[in-house]
Amino acid sequence: MLLYNVTVILEDSAADEWMQWMQETHIPEVMATGKFVSNRLLKVLDSPNEGQTFCAQYVVEDLESYEAYRTMHSPALQAAMQARFENRFVAFRTLMQYVD
Repeated sequence: MLLYNVTVILEDSAADEWMQWMQETHIPEVMATGKFVSNRLLKVLDSPNEGQTFCAQYVVEDLESYEAYRTMHSPALQAAMQARFENRFVAFRTLMQYVD
């Protein structure tokens, strides 16, 4: 199992709209790709950054499924976020492996 983490730092003025959009639109679209087995959305409480920081996390069974998501679905989903929240956020993505 792998964890795909998307950290997003938003302007304060965009945070409420982003949160609603994530819960109602974006996360359901990501999960509808069929590549992830679960997800969660977290707010970072002690971020050193200005604005508000969130992490959207998605659990994927294997690297093949992640790569299929990244090549087939991710570009359009990222473009939708960019278009809606242009110049109001910074995002970075990390793929992590669970350690026993």
